[in-house]
Amino acid sequence: MHEDMYGLVNQAIEDLVTGSAGPQVWAAVLRRAGCDIQVFISNESYDDAITYRLVGAVAEELQVPADEILRRFGRHWVLQTARDSYGPLLANGGATLEEFLRNLPNFHHRVVLIFPALRPPNFSVVDASPGRIRLRYESHRPGLVQFVVGLLHGLGEMYATPVTVTHESRRDDGAAHDDFVVRW
Repeated sequence: MHEDMYGLVNQAIEDLVTGSAGPQVWAAVLRRAGCDIQVFISNESYDDAITYRLVGAVAEELQVPADEILRRFGRHWVLQTARDSYGPLLANGGATLEEFLRNLPNFHHRVVLIFPALRPPNFSVVDASPGRIRLRYESHRPGLVQFVVGLLHGLGEMYATPVTVTHESRRDDGAAHDDFVVRW
C-alpha cells in the first residue's frame, strides 16, 4: 500500500540538517537521496519513501548511524517542529510530562483535525506508577522506534524532567508491538 507523509516531516528534517550542518549539507543530502524536490509544502503529501531516503542520506552525509539521526530528529520534532507548527495543541497536552504521556493518544486525534489524511501511530499507556509509565507504540510505518525514543527524550526536556527510556518489547524481535518504559 502506498503511504504518504506530510511535507512538514520533510521540512523538519531539512531544519534539523540546516540548523546543525548548514544549507550546503542539505543540498548534498537531497542529491544523495535522489530527491529533486527543493521545497516541501507542509500540508502536502509526499511518498514515505522520500522521507526514508532523506533520513538515510542524512546519515550517510553526516557519517552518523541512521538510528542516531532518528533520535535527534525525534527530539527536534518535539522541541522545534511541534512547538512551531501546533504549539497551542502541544501546550494543552498536559501540565507535566506524566499528564502529556497519558494524553498522547488524544493529542494525535487532535492533530488529525489539522492534517486529515494523517495516519498517526497509536500510543497507549499500558501501566503506570509514580515516576514511571509503560507506553505502547503501534505504527504501520516500520523502522521509527528510535524516532520515538528521541520524541520521549524531547518531551522530557520540554517539561524539564530528565527521562530514561527503555525499549522493553520489540516488534523487530517478534512482539506484537513496541513498549517503552519511561522513567523520571
